[in-house]
Amino acid sequence: MATYTHGHHDSVLRSHNTRNVSNSAAYLAPHLTATTRLLDIGAGPGTITIDFANRAAHVTATEINADALGLSRALAAERGVTNIDFSIEDVHTLSFSDGAFDVVHAHQVLQHVADPVQALREMRRVTKPGGIVAARDADYAGFIWFPLLPELDEWLQLYRAAARANGGEPDAGRRLFAWARAAGFTEIEAMASTWCYATEVEREWWGGMWADRILHSALAEQLTAAGMATDADLRRISAAWRAWASDGDGWYLVPHGEILCRA
Repeated sequence: MATYTHGHHDSVLRSHNTRNVSNSAAYLAPHLTATTRLLDIGAGPGTITIDFANRAAHVTATEINADALGLSRALAAERGVTNIDFSIEDVHTLSFSDGAFDVVHAHQVLQHVADPVQALREMRRVTKPGGIVAARDADYAGFIWFPLLPELDEWLQLYRAAARANGGEPDAGRRLFAWARAAGFTEIEAMASTWCYATEVEREWWGGMWADRILHSALAEQLTAAGMATDADLRRISAAWRAWASDGDGWYLVPHGEILCRA
């Protein structure tokens, strides 16, 4: 397995906790019914998972270890959602039987795994014939922003280097279609969607979140431990994020690749 670059610091969860089906899996929503049995790979804090549970018959949430899985388990308990079960899994070797699910979903997961093609093969194996394998991933090399602050270029270079050092592929969005073909899928619908941050509130949230993440998350620890950046570098980049957030002309676009594959 690759190492998860972001970690689960509060500054990371601040972003992940805003995700739901509407803003992160809208492409899959029309394919969910009251009888759907869905496997959610890499459930994270569980906000998308629980939204799935409100639209499907049953959801199985997975994470790579008990601590990570505990986040979605705790949210389900807090919200009284009972049609979810939980399983610690490695997506490269899932423990489920062939054809166990109608839909298998992964959001922002394939960019972090050691072998995304094998992961997709396993996702296909546990999907029933005619069912759907769905994946959505960001593409960091495609991020676009204004104003053009050099420290944000530096941030992007550092993030991509750290992600690859961890065995992942930060520019996964553009590769999903190719990975699905390599995994043996022949019926693939490839799409794209974006997150865009431009209002004052959006800039404050996105820029402030990354200003904190570059100082306090697992990414920050990795960058300094590996000698890729100094504490002073990270403070400088953090300040640039806050400068971007406070600029009335600030605009930021995050592109995502999406695939719907028939098993």
